[in-house]
Amino acid sequence: MAQVIKTQWLGNMLFNADTLGGNFKIDAAAESGGEGKGVRPKALMLSSLAGCTGMDIVSLLKKMRAEVDNLEIDVAGELTDEHPKFYNKVTLEYRFYGKDLKKDKIEKAIQLSADKYCGVMEMFRQFAEIKTIVHYIEK
Repeated sequence: MAQVIKTQWLGNMLFNADTLGGNFKIDAAAESGGEGKGVRPKALMLSSLAGCTGMDIVSLLKKMRAEVDNLEIDVAGELTDEHPKFYNKVTLEYRFYGKDLKKDKIEKAIQLSADKYCGVMEMFRQFAEIKTIVHYIEK
């Protein structure tokens, strides 16, 4: 079944996206003709990647009884020089916080997300080299 995202132009470079979980504004930066009143389309892609893998990981860690106190994910993307510019290199940097972190289970959860569950990661793999960095911050 197809998923439909309804997007409406609000003038200039501003759009409203009505999605499956809510709505948000999409806009361009001033130097690109927008007013910066919404998120940028390419930044949304990186956010989607972080959200997808993050949801996988917290769900898997809960099932593995290896929960963490907090998880932060930074996603950095490098764009190609030529148009159409797209991310050709992406780095996911995970930070796990907690006491007595079960590193083996955390690494297994990251691997399962990357190889089996995260559809957004699979989409990115079609056009970008993906690198993963993991940090453990124990209290």
